[in-house]
Amino acid sequence: MARYTFVVLTDPVEGQDDDYNDWYTNQHLGDVVNVEGFISAQRFRLADTDPAQAFSHRYLALYEVETDDLEKVRQALSETPAERMPISPALDRDNAVACYFEPITDVVSR
Repeated sequence: MARYTFVVLTDPVEGQDDDYNDWYTNQHLGDVVNVEGFISAQRFRLADTDPAQAFSHRYLALYEVETDDLEKVRQALSETPAERMPISPALDRDNAVACYFEPITDVVSR
């Protein structure tokens, strides 16, 4: 089976960080992984550095997908009913970016 990485960049609605992080970590990751083809999920926050990093979003979620039919997985995710995958009002949906990537090299390790 082919493997893909689903990359999602998001931010909370202003002032709703706690609700956003609680929902995303404790509900949404599991809801997505329950969709056929998704096998894992992990969230990241933009690291504090000096000087500060300039980036379009503060939060990143990476999902591993394993399938021979990516379109079927994409459709299953988009057609999941709201009662099985509620979206928090604390998510800034207008600013969210989501894309599927496929590997073009093997993993390089030392």
